[in-house]
This record gives sequence, C-alpha cells and structure tokens, in this order.
Amino acid sequence: MGWVILIVAAAVLLFFVSIYNRLVTARNGYKNAFAQIDVQLTRRYDLIPNLVETAKGYMKHERETLEAVITARNAAVSGLKGAAANPGNPAAVQQLAGAENALTGALGRLFALAEAYPDLKANQNMMQLSEELTTTENKVAFARQAFNDAVMGYNNTREVFPNTIIAGMFAFWPAQLLEIESPQKREVPQVSFG
Repeated sequence: MGWVILIVAAAVLLFFVSIYNRLVTARNGYKNAFAQIDVQLTRRYDLIPNLVETAKGYMKHERETLEAVITARNAAVSGLKGAAANPGNPAAVQQLAGAENALTGALGRLFALAEAYPDLKANQNMMQLSEELTTTENKVAFARQAFNDAVMGYNNTREVFPNTIIAGMFAFWPAQLLEIESPQKREVPQVSFG
C-alpha cells in the first residue's frame, strides 16, 4: 500500500513538473520571438536618421515634419527598450505599439512630402534608404507575426486546466500581443520615387 501511494505521489509530481516545464518553454519561446522583433526594429531605427539627413538637404521648409520623424523614432527606441526588458509586460508592449504607430504615421507624412521634391525622389541615397526601410518593414511584420504566434501559444498553454493552477502558483502572467490599432497603420508605407 505504501508503494502505491509513493508511485501515485511521484506520478503527480512528474505531472506538475511537466506542466511547469511546458510553461517555461512557452515563455522562453515568446521572449525569443520578441528578440527577433528587437533586431528588426533596431535596424529600422538606425536607418531613419540617415533618411532624415538625406531629405533635410532637399526639404529645407519641412523642418517640422523632419523633427516629428526624429521625435517619433526616439519614442519608439525608448518603447522598444522597455518592451525588450520584459516582453511579457502588457503595458510595455502596448507602449511600443503606440510608439510604432506614431513613427509609421510620421514616416508616411515624410514620404508624402518627398513626392513634392523631384530631386529628392531621384536621389540615389534616398531611393536606397527607402528600399532598405521597406525591406526592414516587411521583416518586422514577419517577426511580429512570429511573436504573436508564440504569445498565443504561451497564453493557451497557461490558460488550460490544470496548467492554469501551476501558472498562477508560479506567476506565469498572460503575455500581450503586439498589435497595430487600425488597418491603415497595418500597411507598410508605400514609397514611390518614379
């Protein structure tokens, strides 16, 4: 009888250890997916000052727009740092999403204004930076999708019974999806210099 109780206790313990390990694996999965977003957004942020500098020479009367792009970029960098420190923090992820929305809007205004400057549109450096930015935007979209998939997997793992009991006991809190608010903001800014 004692052996039966010991075997049942060991089986229950192994069951709970298995659940805990799945939760840890899922949490590490979404953190790794966020690291990929971090890499792509950092590249995007590094391209923007060069883009603004190139445009500055042609768009002397559009200083407000150029400053808005740099301000939005700096806010997005700050948001990324906060979210990268804890990708499971819903407030940090929402702050990053808001900063990204503002940056996308500011870049959209910059590209719309650039259409009025034929010399800027024809500038080789501007065309190359615009192409790199568009490519990076696509990579960000793929990385964001992978992150959201990993977050959904983690949240599903932590919310099913009996995993929810272990998740609550060991502070496996829900993770936040990285979402963009409106369909217009989901689109990659279209750049046309031709």
